[in-house]
Amino acid sequence: MGRHQRAETSGLVSFVLCAGVAAVAISLYIEYAPAIWQVTQRLFSVCGGIVAGCGVISFIIGYSRHSASLTLQRGWLVPLRRILEILSLSAVYAATIFLSVFALLGIMNGVMGLMFMDYIATVCGAIAGVVGYITFVQAELLDSKTIASLLPLFVISGVATAGLTSDDPNWYHNNFSQLGDRTTFAARMFNSTLMLAGLCIIIISYFAISELITTYRMHRDWQDERRNSDSEYIPHFKIRIVCLAILLTLSGIAFIGIGMFRYSPHPILHNVFARGLPGLIAVQLLALPWLAPQLSKATFVISDAAILFCAAAGYNWMQGGDTLTNVEALVGMLYLGWFIVFSRQIAAIEADRVQAQLLHSQMKSSTQDDKEAATIKATQASAELLSTALAQDDEQAQLASRLSARK
Repeated sequence: MGRHQRAETSGLVSFVLCAGVAAVAISLYIEYAPAIWQVTQRLFSVCGGIVAGCGVISFIIGYSRHSASLTLQRGWLVPLRRILEILSLSAVYAATIFLSVFALLGIMNGVMGLMFMDYIATVCGAIAGVVGYITFVQAELLDSKTIASLLPLFVISGVATAGLTSDDPNWYHNNFSQLGDRTTFAARMFNSTLMLAGLCIIIISYFAISELITTYRMHRDWQDERRNSDSEYIPHFKIRIVCLAILLTLSGIAFIGIGMFRYSPHPILHNVFARGLPGLIAVQLLALPWLAPQLSKATFVISDAAILFCAAAGYNWMQGGDTLTNVEALVGMLYLGWFIVFSRQIAAIEADRVQAQLLHSQMKSSTQDDKEAATIKATQASAELLSTALAQDDEQAQLASRLSARK
């Protein structure tokens, strides 16, 4: 079996194991947990935690089972970096799964009512099976596009769940900071969503920057082989890639800071991160053609269009035509959409790089084969000439012997 077929087969095994473990664990919890811990929100939280645990374990096994970076053959920095990657990605997957499952259970409970409690173990087992299958397959075939696809699902699930469970019905009339400016369950969920979204942005940025550097180095090596240093050359590449990495990392840190420092106890720090984030986003989108010229021109056009939409929405809010919450929601959704486009561009660059490497290796091997074939043909021709010369020498020797015999 090939890599993809093995991943799908292992994913099915993970589906069965996760479904069974989650169903049994939730059944035991419902049977033995105190009544206070079987209140709806606490029960859904435990169910989300169990499903998230199954998904994270499945992801860790799938991501690390074929990894050659967890040994000390290439030093201790490589396995340390790999462990940090696994922990960071596991945190993102755990948060995404937990918030998504919590929101899904809340919707199903609202549809079915009290009847839903009779099926909660079966439903959570089924959800855990699906989560185990998806996380295992994604871990086997992980790239920046896969991680970025989690970001909007994660943020929307967290914000929606926080908004639905908030005890402040008027938070929407002010701004999103009011939703997290409390000590309730909804506020903690909203702030945790922002912090983990920032972590997710930093992780995706790490993969994206690594891919851009790898692709550029590959093209530079090929140019050195061809002794042509002009084509595919990007001036000041190191400065550009460092600036892009700093801007993306600062954007993730800004999300983390907004969620970590609530407005009431920390108004200055909260405003620094909240008001600094739009500036970071604007610089990224406007300077994108210089920061990452490897991306397509359509990406640059979309980035400029997003800036214009945000500017128009901000002007409309300043004129009193809209609420700040709507402006913040628009900016957030546009940035998430841009980030998905950006990550898919990086994934496309990675796929093109892999294909180019295969073609390059095939052409290199075919060139070597042609050289070997030419060498063999030249050897055969030399051997034929040599044999012809030897045959002529033999004929001359025989003729000379006959002439001497006649004399």
